[in-house]
Amino acid sequence: MTSQEGTSTSPRQPRLLVVDDDPVMRRLVERFAEKHGFVVTAHEDGDAAIRHLAAFRTEVAIVDVQMPTVGGIDVLRAAREADPECHVVLITGSPTLDSAIEAVRLGAYDYLKKPLDFDRLEALLTSVVEGIARRQGLTHAEADVAGRFEFQGLIGISPAMQGIHASIRRLAPHVRTVLITGETGAGKDLVAKALHDVGPRRGRRFVTVNCSAIVENLFESELFGHMRGAFSGATDAKAGLFEHANGGTIFLDEVGELPSTVQAKLLRTVENGEVQRVGSVNTNHVDVVVVAATNRDLRAEVEAGRFRQDLYYRLSVIELHLPPLRERREDVPYLTAAFLRQNAARMQREVMGLTQGAEQALRRAHWPGNVRELKNVVERACLTTDGHLLTERDVLEAMGPALAAPLPGAQDAPPAPEDTDRLDATQRELIERVLRQAGANKAEAARRLGVSRRALYRLIERLNVQPD
Repeated sequence: MTSQEGTSTSPRQPRLLVVDDDPVMRRLVERFAEKHGFVVTAHEDGDAAIRHLAAFRTEVAIVDVQMPTVGGIDVLRAAREADPECHVVLITGSPTLDSAIEAVRLGAYDYLKKPLDFDRLEALLTSVVEGIARRQGLTHAEADVAGRFEFQGLIGISPAMQGIHASIRRLAPHVRTVLITGETGAGKDLVAKALHDVGPRRGRRFVTVNCSAIVENLFESELFGHMRGAFSGATDAKAGLFEHANGGTIFLDEVGELPSTVQAKLLRTVENGEVQRVGSVNTNHVDVVVVAATNRDLRAEVEAGRFRQDLYYRLSVIELHLPPLRERREDVPYLTAAFLRQNAARMQREVMGLTQGAEQALRRAHWPGNVRELKNVVERACLTTDGHLLTERDVLEAMGPALAAPLPGAQDAPPAPEDTDRLDATQRELIERVLRQAGANKAEAARRLGVSRRALYRLIERLNVQPD
């Protein structure tokens, strides 16, 4: 056996596995693939090959169909199970129609007869290398688009997110109270910070209060402060967070968690700017913008008697709803590309893209934890991958079985009609960028985009692409 599987290699170099009981054939393929930039591992039997495929990322596997113990069809099955994006090429000196049909049915990339047509093998290896470069280029372009559509840390090309961006710009100079609603992980904290940073108080304090993390009997003291001796342990007077935020913005995250005893005092503060410390008969005046956020349905909480109606109406003078990620799936590739770029730079790893299977898996997921969960999955995948592209296996392992189960209908759901203009604009921008990079050479641009030249012409005409 000739093998390099234990050596350290650049993540830019794709790996190739050759499996054949003929040592001459193994050496021929090994030398040929190495000349084309592949790191090659060679095995003489199917058992060793299957163990290798389970342990190592492999872009291409060239496998003899007929071997003494475990044959090529079994290796093909194992390869497809280990990594559906591995390009498995079966080779044989005695081709049969049945074995060819079985190979295609199981997902073989190609089926070659010995002696090998090395021109055909060269075209195959070139196609794999170009595909890797193309996916890297597309991810790079998507990260650039994400940067241009980013607003105060909020990334999204979808109409829903562009509407949020526009609302922040319009409201930030004027609002005094805002209620942000949305599921956990959707980015409510980023919206709150954006309202502060775009508004006239951007140079003042922005104070965050996690209402779900404060011990219940300390709520009043934390928010409004206390006097010395007001309760056991109050050895000194202390200003509350509202006084600390005076002149700036206070962000009440998960405001639905506030106990009823505190809600009345909060109402007075929001309405009149009055703060009364625990143990004091006097009030202090504060000038703060109050931004509250919740993942609860506060209307239902009001009806159930758990949240004051007057406080709800006072907080929701302006209400911004942040949609969950599953309702704006067109944002997933751009968020993913941005997170991948951030993690690769921070970890100093050459992870520069993701495969089509990985992107589809991310788009299909239901994301109960929303953008925060997507960010965590990309980070885990970047940490654990051993390749230059995140594969479907990488992201599925990072997701875990519960998240990886797709939402019914998510895979093939078309974009909503109102999304068409935004998606067209994004496609147009990507095509124009690639055309400029290719020097207006449409054949080269089509190759980089991974579409046929005819399909590119149709897109140019439909989208009215103007590369200059």
